[in-house]
Amino acid sequence: MRARPEKSAAKIRQPHHHEWLWEPLETDATFVLRAMFGAKAAYLDGKLMLCFCAREEPWRGVLVATDRDRQTALRAEFPELTPHSILPKWLYLSESADNFESLATRLVVLARRRDPRLGVTPKPRKRRSARSSTAG
Repeated sequence: MRARPEKSAAKIRQPHHHEWLWEPLETDATFVLRAMFGAKAAYLDGKLMLCFCAREEPWRGVLVATDRDRQTALRAEFPELTPHSILPKWLYLSESADNFESLATRLVVLARRRDPRLGVTPKPRKRRSARSSTAG
């Protein structure tokens, strides 16, 4: 009979494709990284700033969390940003952009500097009542 590998040994953590991008934010005391849409969402001061996607298009690049009224100013500085095809309220920088690395790095710098064009405050999560979680 063969010995089974330990669960912890079987689950080797694969680094996220864009982990290098959020690493400069990790030293910020307010930095939080959460899973979202199968991606990694970076928060600063409780605001969702950037979402790093490493799946297939249109989920391969960086989503910039912003309000629609701030998109024009961001797109003037970053013409490569486009409204995301599924989440048009946010802007998207595709990994296929010629200068993806430098543009994504600049977006991270803006987030770290708390550029007012970036970031949305998430709505509070609704708590599930005991009745709805046990129903059915």
